[in-house]
Amino acid sequence: MPDIPPRQIQRRVDDGAADMGTLVGLGLAEEQPQPQYEGLFIAPPDLPPVDELE
Repeated sequence: MPDIPPRQIQRRVDDGAADMGTLVGLGLAEEQPQPQYEGLFIAPPDLPPVDELE
């Protein structure tokens, strides 16, 4: 029986969960920008409690 030549190892990214720090460290993802929420929401008006309305 002839000798089988060794196979080359192929590394692939699986679909498993990984944290972003690991992916960035491996060069598989870019650092994502942090969302800026300031100014997107309107502050509710200062209304008295419901008990004081009567």
